[in-house]
Amino acid sequence: MLLAIICGCGKNIEKNDYEVISPNGVNKIEFKLIENEPKYAVYHGETEVLSLSEMGFLLKDNEDLSKDFEIIKVENSNFDDTWEQVWGEKKKIRNHYNQLVVHLQKKDEIKRKLDIQFRAFDDGIAFRYVYPKQESKDSIFIMDEKTTFNLKEDGQAWWIPAYRENRYEYLYEKSPVSTLDTVHTPLTIESKSGLKLSFHEANLIDFASMTLVNTKGTQLKTDLVPWSDGVKVRVKDTFTSSWRTLQIGESAGDLIDSYLVLNLNEPNKLGNPSYVKPYKYFGIWWGMHIGKFTFWESDVQGATTKNAKEYIDFTAEKGFHHLLIEGWNKGWTPAWYENHMHMFSFTKCADNFDIDKVVEYGKQKEVELIGYHETGSNLINYMKQIDEGFAMYKRLGIHTVKIGHVGSKLNMKEWHHGQFGVNYFRYVLEKAAEYDLAVFYHESIKDTGERRTYPNMLAREAARGQEYNAWSEGNPPNHVVTLPFTRMLSGPMEYTPGVLDVELKQGFSGRRIQGTTAQQLAMYVVFYSPIQMMADLPENYVGRPEFQFLEDVSTDWEDTKVLNGEIGEYITTVRKDEHSDDWYLGSMTNEESRDLSVSLLFLEPNAIYEAEIYEDAEGTDQIHNPEAVSISKRTVKASDTLQLHLGGSGGTAIRFKKL
Repeated sequence: MLLAIICGCGKNIEKNDYEVISPNGVNKIEFKLIENEPKYAVYHGETEVLSLSEMGFLLKDNEDLSKDFEIIKVENSNFDDTWEQVWGEKKKIRNHYNQLVVHLQKKDEIKRKLDIQFRAFDDGIAFRYVYPKQESKDSIFIMDEKTTFNLKEDGQAWWIPAYRENRYEYLYEKSPVSTLDTVHTPLTIESKSGLKLSFHEANLIDFASMTLVNTKGTQLKTDLVPWSDGVKVRVKDTFTSSWRTLQIGESAGDLIDSYLVLNLNEPNKLGNPSYVKPYKYFGIWWGMHIGKFTFWESDVQGATTKNAKEYIDFTAEKGFHHLLIEGWNKGWTPAWYENHMHMFSFTKCADNFDIDKVVEYGKQKEVELIGYHETGSNLINYMKQIDEGFAMYKRLGIHTVKIGHVGSKLNMKEWHHGQFGVNYFRYVLEKAAEYDLAVFYHESIKDTGERRTYPNMLAREAARGQEYNAWSEGNPPNHVVTLPFTRMLSGPMEYTPGVLDVELKQGFSGRRIQGTTAQQLAMYVVFYSPIQMMADLPENYVGRPEFQFLEDVSTDWEDTKVLNGEIGEYITTVRKDEHSDDWYLGSMTNEESRDLSVSLLFLEPNAIYEAEIYEDAEGTDQIHNPEAVSISKRTVKASDTLQLHLGGSGGTAIRFKKL
């Protein structure tokens, strides 16, 4: 419940000087109005994390909305509630914070008002700006945000560059904060004091997304992604920025165990729609990436009625119920991925594909198709057809659509993550709900937690995923053990794991996955998504006993715990199945082989479990016999400790089945 009270959480230390402390006293935000300019600082215990930092905006015609303020009102309150996810990595989430709201007003003739809302959680802090309705009714243009994050000390940052052609699809680099240029969030930092920090944003609606630029020393400044004309945000009469978030942990795993970003989003608006379900799926997809099939009409086209029926047969035989088919529609060409205003149809089938026949055949086998719309970032074309395309899926009984946005800019003009893109992706999500469709995006804007509000938002790519292993130099071993501590802090990722043929025997010459098969199994636990692809070709699953783990592993969880981990080095995660007493463990390492001791205290006390263990065979690493998986069983209990051996670029996956 929400308690609006005057309390020590927002006490007036001295005139124009306030603070708000998290419920257990872990984190503190100080707010000061210094020479009529708003400033804030952040502390974790006795450790100063952010020194006094700037706040406010620069408007068109150099109007400065960061100075000449006075405080007209201060409100403080606290909130403590527990809510349930429709699906997720944890069923019940506690939302507990103390809040301070400072109402500011300019002293000049226009007297613009600006509210700043601060929230202090035990796992971090957040603040946002609210520009309420003003006496002057004029529209405004935000030209810059002046918010800074003045880190008290330097640290190592894991980052990807902003304003590049491939959006978020880059390998993470590691370097001191003081050497950064302009980077995307989540930005993860390990400070010299040992604290683990993650800068991001939450509940991004009708605003530009935030990048961070190093301006001097260890100061990071907000850099809003602009429109093509340079304006950062267009405002009709009011605006509410996204929450600027800082998650703070004493271990790397603390960042993953934090649900601060979700808690800052609005409650569920859709209820528990029957069409939104976690699941695993196969796809006519990997064959195109490794060059076995083409996306476009050809003698080796992947999306044919014949191929679809064969894939449906395999999907049904393995006991699964969802199949993705890419390239089923008109508009695909060999240059489909290049920057161009491609003209896809979202209702007309390719010559060798009959969607009505394929859907009907799937229904006979209890296999539902996943729809696919590749926009090519030509949103002018897509918006003209979106209702017709979604209506066709509803008629066919299709309940999920994957939507791609290949291209450096939307309409070859606007950044995917500017205000234009923010509004587009939210519009499509809401439109999909009108047609009982769940969505997962590729080449999308980053996640800011809207899955809480719209549970039909299943997952998104927004990072460098598995497909890069098919046709590029590939993802190095440290990439997959960096993602959980960086990109995946924002929300579920469509990495598309499950390629057992890690040496890509049917793929392009010289291409392979830089990891072991056992590591691919572990990804289903370490990489959270409510939908998980089994990305390999069907024939590569036949006769493979380790496929049993992919059959068993859940995609909907009651609880999640990170047992150990260091950014870019290794991680061990356990999750409890929402629909059984089973627990699952995934452990992964970079190129270094590793021996880890894992306590089983997460298991139910006084219960006995059968541990089904899938691990790198003796002598296996990414170079030596990478597909060899050792499978064993043993009985365990909560008081036991397991010794895990992970080969270089390897992994371990375990199912704990309660006896």
